[in-house]
Amino acid sequence: MYLAHFGLVALPFGITPDTEYAYSAASHQEALNTLLIALQSGEGFIKITGEVGTGKTMLCRRFLATLGPEYFSAYLPNPALAPLPLVLAVGDELGLKLDAGEQQFQLVKQVNRRLLDLADSGKTVVFCVDEAQTAPLESLEALRLLSNLETEKRKLLQLVLFGQPELDVKLADPSVRQLLQRIAFHHRMHGLRRDELGHYLTHRLRVAGYRGNPIFSGPAQSRLYQYSRGIPRLVNILAHKSMLAAYGEGKVAVGRVHVVEAARDTEGIKVSRWRFFA
Repeated sequence: MYLAHFGLVALPFGITPDTEYAYSAASHQEALNTLLIALQSGEGFIKITGEVGTGKTMLCRRFLATLGPEYFSAYLPNPALAPLPLVLAVGDELGLKLDAGEQQFQLVKQVNRRLLDLADSGKTVVFCVDEAQTAPLESLEALRLLSNLETEKRKLLQLVLFGQPELDVKLADPSVRQLLQRIAFHHRMHGLRRDELGHYLTHRLRVAGYRGNPIFSGPAQSRLYQYSRGIPRLVNILAHKSMLAAYGEGKVAVGRVHVVEAARDTEGIKVSRWRFFA
């Protein structure tokens, strides 16, 4: 590919979340701070929402990486499960071998016993649920019931819900109003600001081994922000395709035209003729 051409040791703009490339944009850092403050308060439920591609999974991984030995962390990437399979998945993440043939209330009792054992050993359990907007309402209610166990001073299970804005719509349903009332901390993630884009590009290029002059020209960055709206995943897709276009022409810098070509080749991005010639 273009690694040798640009003097790179790795692809700088992959879309798979990799904490090595994490960039502390304002919204990302605010969300992380919210998580850490909420964790210290021990209130139970925490909610982080954001549009597709704003970095929720990256934030989740970075958050889990900050937790010390006093925490027992668990992660559920796909909560689109009925209540019983969801309880089984939670138990599995907690290190339990639950019998799927048992009644749900028996399984919940075993999970609660495990939470008490972890608390007795000095551990606080932090359970992160990614793509929480995909969970059925009755499964969200099952999570609330699992979080009921507490001591006089704190919850034994702290749940962090990461989801798209559809999660807010789902939580507005009257059937899960008790869960909504439990959410003491929440944060809405946004994309990169315009003044952060250049730093973001430079950061990822440096992590990937680049040490030369700026690759993306000012006009290229302007187009990149215009088409991506600052959403990190779209920035990565367009930046990668733009570098491919520059490489194809033997150029060592990405210009405005390369970003326009990349945008034209990306689903969901409209490029009008007046923008091309502007």
